[in-house]
This record gives sequence, C-alpha cells and structure tokens, in this order.
Amino acid sequence: MNICLFKPEEINKTLDSRDERAIHLNRVLHKRTGDTFSAGIIGGKAGTATITNAIEKTNEKTGKIEYAYDFTFTPESDGKELLPLVMIIGFPRPIQLKRLLRDVAALGVCEVHLTGTELGEKSYMQSTLVERGAAYQMLLDGTVQAASTHVPELFLHSTLTECLDSLEDNTSQKYALDNIRPENSLQNLVNIASKSRVVAAIGSERGWTDKERDLLSSRGFTLCSMGKRVMRTETAATVSASIILSSLGFLC
Repeated sequence: MNICLFKPEEINKTLDSRDERAIHLNRVLHKRTGDTFSAGIIGGKAGTATITNAIEKTNEKTGKIEYAYDFTFTPESDGKELLPLVMIIGFPRPIQLKRLLRDVAALGVCEVHLTGTELGEKSYMQSTLVERGAAYQMLLDGTVQAASTHVPELFLHSTLTECLDSLEDNTSQKYALDNIRPENSLQNLVNIASKSRVVAAIGSERGWTDKERDLLSSRGFTLCSMGKRVMRTETAATVSASIILSSLGFLC
C-alpha cells in the first residue's frame, strides 16, 4: 500500500482497527502516535497524515494487539493526474479482468470501457464482479499501487457499436489491436508529437470479427499489431497501454 486513500467523509473520523488500512499501518508500517504516512482523498488531494492517537485494542478472537487511529491530514498536491488514454476492452475472463483493471489503473489510464464483442464469451458479461464493486476495488488497488489519488472511470457496454457511439469524437488518436488485418505496428503509429487523447481498442480472447474490424475502421480507428505473438487480453491491454504512454512521453 503506497498511499492510504480515504473518502472525503473519512478524513476526520477514527480509522477502525479492523479496516485494512489500519491493519497495514499497524502490521506492515508499525505506525504509532506521532508517526506520519502518505495519504490522499479519492479523486482529490494527496499529502501527509499525522497520527494523533494510536488506540490500542485487543482482538477478542485472536488475542492480538490491534490499533485504531486518529489522524490529521495535510494536503500537499493535487495527486497524480490521470493520463489521456482511454481503453476499450472486450470482456475477458473475470480472473483476468481483476488483474487487467489493477494494472491499467496503475499506469494511469483515464477511462476503461468494457464491452461485449461478437466473439466474446457472453457469460463473462454476467459476472457479479462489476455489480458487487470488485471491479472498482481493483481500479482502486491499482491507484494505490501508483501512489495516486485519481481512479479511472469505468463504463460498461453491451456491444462495440454502443461503446463507440458513447466515445464519438474527431480529435483523438484511435488504434485497434488486430493480428489479422493490421496496417502497421502500434509502435510506429502513435503520434509522439501530439498530446491529444488516445483511444485504444483491444478485443476479447478470440479477437475481432470482420464486421467489427470494418466498424472500427469506419469510426477512425487504425488497425495495428504488436508483433506476431498472440497475447491474452489482459497482457495486450497492459503492453499496448505501456507502448502508447511511453511513446507520448508519460513514462520517461
């Protein structure tokens, strides 16, 4: 946990000893009264928290000593802003989705659009991962990993057409990964001189259909590849995001 993130209403409240943040402060960082730690408000300021009172408690079940924490927060910066990269991703397997969301959030992607595709497994879209908030938790975990306060926005779409309709614009660079009809490599295509927003589309495990390729092309996307190897959706998403952000100068 490289930063402890709080909702605005949590800043002036005692951090319960059972909260995972308190457990981390106690067991990993060994924080006590007077100590400080990196903290931030979700979607807002980052700064330093000072522990004003480490309240010792005994866990009735385990007999172990735990701590609740009173603290003050001093904002110091606006946090690490999200980067101008939007990712369209065909629904992967739920276990892959967890890792994918954590990794792209750590990289600083500003939006993630999960969409159904013609070759995608329809049952993946019925996963309770999103409904129960686990997807947001993965984005939050990635944000914490990056010591950031800004969490990427998450959108869900039933079809690729619906997804593209929601993103219609004429200013972004648009790329769709495809091993079947690539026009060039992603590395060669990213316009490093431009700081405009980039939209990158990654299909589900079985890729795009010809109909989807034509749709993407008609909406201004350039079909491109990342070499001859076929990657999992989660791997392709992380690698393509890294290539794009590095080409734009954000990973220097």
